[in-house]
Amino acid sequence: QLARAGALQRLYTGYPRWKVDGLPPERVSTFPWLTMAAHGAGRLGFHSLQRSLNWPLIRSFDSWLSSRIEPCNVFHCLSSFGVASHRAAKARYGALTICDRGSSHIQFQDDILREEYFKLGIPYRPIDPRVIGRELTEYEECDVIFVPSRFVQRSFIERGIAEDKLRIVPYGVDLEMFRPTRKDDKVFRIIYVGEISVRKGIHYLLEAASRFSETEVEVWLIGAALPEAQALLKRYAGRFRHFGVIPRAELYRYYSQGSVFVIASIEEGLALVQAQAMACGLPVIATTNTGAEDLFSDGVEGFVVPIRDADAIAERIARLLSRPDDREMMAQAALKRVAAIGGWDAYGQRALSAYASGLTSRAPNGQRSNSARLPA
Repeated sequence: QLARAGALQRLYTGYPRWKVDGLPPERVSTFPWLTMAAHGAGRLGFHSLQRSLNWPLIRSFDSWLSSRIEPCNVFHCLSSFGVASHRAAKARYGALTICDRGSSHIQFQDDILREEYFKLGIPYRPIDPRVIGRELTEYEECDVIFVPSRFVQRSFIERGIAEDKLRIVPYGVDLEMFRPTRKDDKVFRIIYVGEISVRKGIHYLLEAASRFSETEVEVWLIGAALPEAQALLKRYAGRFRHFGVIPRAELYRYYSQGSVFVIASIEEGLALVQAQAMACGLPVIATTNTGAEDLFSDGVEGFVVPIRDADAIAERIARLLSRPDDREMMAQAALKRVAAIGGWDAYGQRALSAYASGLTSRAPNGQRSNSARLPA
């Protein structure tokens, strides 16, 4: 989006160049070695190795990046990766520094996940305190923090971050890739897409679905299951179909076979799968900690329920199951709502507006800069 607006100076990424779509090669710099090793370890099931690579990956990327930053007015970096780089961009070029945090405040995240694992009696691997330290430094030193939802904003304010430092920039959805197709049957089907884990609250979803007979409700789980989730899945064996990872370009076919999308996450920033499901004509049942309130209105395009509340999820499923006309109205409302929100074009414009606002607020006497034309 920045490239289309003529605002992108360079993208620095840990992915290999072939994974970067739609950008001129001369605008992309890559540092893929540890990133690909970590991803490969995860795909092969070597999760301990993947975790052990996280810290050197973060440190080495930041060191590499800080030595290569080109002149810019805005330096925008994903959280935890930019301590040295933010400082370099500010010292060399006076750049506006943006910390982009996709999840809740890192201490809030660590605390709520520790609580959930304790409730389930599953050993918890806390977030590396070195990573927490880096993020807290970024929150303090950066000029602006991008967050994707009001839920994330609240988690920062509760931890003492000033509200005027936060900018809510919700994500978009690809409205060409995600679209409704004909449903092949009349089965009432719950769809879930994403990582199958404690963090995603998969146990609450399955508990809610288990309140219905197999002839009433079918459950499709799409995504990779973490080892920690195996015991949870075993508890509900026979009550769901697990498809594993489906190519992104094929997901719309699976969404379109559903009746409702359910996501019971304990914590995340703004789950993109919600907008994807809405774009395929599904009402959504989601917890308060998914960013749902920034995507739809409770009772119109879906339902927003408390975290850790299988009863509330089951009640909303029962309502849609017993009132097919209401479900259809919600489905149509979801389609209209996601179209109104806009795709990634709207996200790009919101980001540019936030840059302009940040640059203007730093200008002498509040004078407006020509920020819309300046590279990031």
